[in-house]
Amino acid sequence: MSMISNDWLDSIEDEFKKPYYKELYTFVREEYSKTVIYPPSDEIFNAFHFTPLSKVKVLLLGQDPYHGENQAHGLSFSVPQSQREIPPSLQNIYKELSDDIGCYIPNNGYLKKWADQGVLLLNTVLTVRAHNANSHKGHGWEQFTDAVIQAVNAQDRPIVYMLWGKPAQTKISMLNNPKHLVLKAPHPSPLSAYRGFFGCKHFSQANEFLESNGVAPIDWQIENI
Repeated sequence: MSMISNDWLDSIEDEFKKPYYKELYTFVREEYSKTVIYPPSDEIFNAFHFTPLSKVKVLLLGQDPYHGENQAHGLSFSVPQSQREIPPSLQNIYKELSDDIGCYIPNNGYLKKWADQGVLLLNTVLTVRAHNANSHKGHGWEQFTDAVIQAVNAQDRPIVYMLWGKPAQTKISMLNNPKHLVLKAPHPSPLSAYRGFFGCKHFSQANEFLESNGVAPIDWQIENI
């Protein structure tokens, strides 16, 4: 697993030394050696590579990576530029973006532009077996990503959390920084988007909060390629 080498290390370096992480590392390494695992091993930590802790403005929390071929690349909800099919949840995110702040719906699902601006696209579990959702749940990733969330919670500046769906919202008790804004909505999946994700206006709320605190807003428009 490609390790993290930027300012995240100051906050989460100790996790790599703990017994649970050593067990997780062994488990994940064995999984990659015997079956198809997503994302590619050198992309597991892309969210951290692309979005240093000091740059985080928004934390967008997903569940586990896409489990189809050429989908997961280490950023929650995002797919690589080469993947022309946009997953259903991301289609719904784009629809809400269009309705909320007028973004046109792009022809791709590559969200690195968000990550580069300070949107931490974090899944609670960072690996998955091909075609087997949640197959790496309960093996230690949750403890690691909880430490990541706690590191973000400790930042002394305005940060927005977008918690979509009940699994993401289980993290609310960890988020007690009065300088931060916590936004909740149903998950954007086709099963639940119509229960309140559509119309949640999280993108405009996030930008209004950032701007009101003197922080540059996120340009949410993903361009066509």
